Amino acid sequence: MKKRIDLLNPPELVRRSNWRDRYETKVSQWLTPWDGEEPVDIGFIGVPLSKTSISVSAASMTPNALRELFPTVTTYSIDYDVDLQELRAGDLGDIQMHPTDLYRCHANIEQALTNVYESLPDLLPIIAGGDHSITCPSVKAFKRRFAGKVGIVQIDAHMDVRNLEDGGPTNGTPIRGLLESGTVEGQHIAQVGIHSFANSKPYQEYAVSQGITQFTARQVAREGIEPLIHKAMEIAGNGTDAIYVTVDMDVLDQAFGPGVPAMVPAGMTSWQLLDAVYLLGQNPKVKGFDVVCIDPLQDPRRATVRTALHVILTFLAGVMTRKH
Repeated sequence: MKKRIDLLNPPELVRRSNWRDRYETKVSQWLTPWDGEEPVDIGFIGVPLSKTSISVSAASMTPNALRELFPTVTTYSIDYDVDLQELRAGDLGDIQMHPTDLYRCHANIEQALTNVYESLPDLLPIIAGGDHSITCPSVKAFKRRFAGKVGIVQIDAHMDVRNLEDGGPTNGTPIRGLLESGTVEGQHIAQVGIHSFANSKPYQEYAVSQGITQFTARQVAREGIEPLIHKAMEIAGNGTDAIYVTVDMDVLDQAFGPGVPAMVPAGMTSWQLLDAVYLLGQNPKVKGFDVVCIDPLQDPRRATVRTALHVILTFLAGVMTRKH
């Protein structure tokens, strides 16, 4: 029977090509709108919300900006010799947003994802924001799905533990919201890529007091990304039932991520980020993934959107190793 998931709209944008090479598959030919019937392993879910961003941002346009690029990339990774076509994938569409009520938007995200997990209990969600505020309601639904403890690996230039009194839930508060709601314990959170001159001492002290482990951008440059990701997975996976990965694209150096609202110098390279998500994809405990904080209107030639798409595909290349 065809399933309809409440609070989820069909994909707003669908890209197709009139020409096809019989020996090559584009992502647009593989990641197609879900018909509500076919079983899927991977579900692409858009969350078009950016009114909760502290910086001026058109991040709500990112899900469609990613869809626009589906015809430009293939399903094959030569680096890992895997073809993503072996994964059953579907574009589940976008979560409904309220035009003015931001709390309602967050409630919709939590409820829509709860509905998704009830309808598709084995699904690995690929959630495309939107700004980083979406991660708080997303993880709340994620925890309810597993009815146990969950860990977070956050790849980000910012700690996202701002207080909630000075503006309510924003893209600077998702981790604070998860801690204060009791959704996640600080000892199960690892933050990778935290940047100087992008955070404050009181928030660093708060994060440490909550048991959060932080690895800075300088540590990534000096120590390498692989050992730090292995440590992060150990922290997020120790005593938890599942790991949620959240990637804020402002973790990239401004040369590699020009289309983010809060870009920084001396951030990660594209390769460091791709290596990180590949390792995370390999971990069978990782069962949720989001990518956030791109402004397509500030992104020359969709450079940052394109990198985000490669981040998603490389993460899924890691997931493929679970099947082999």
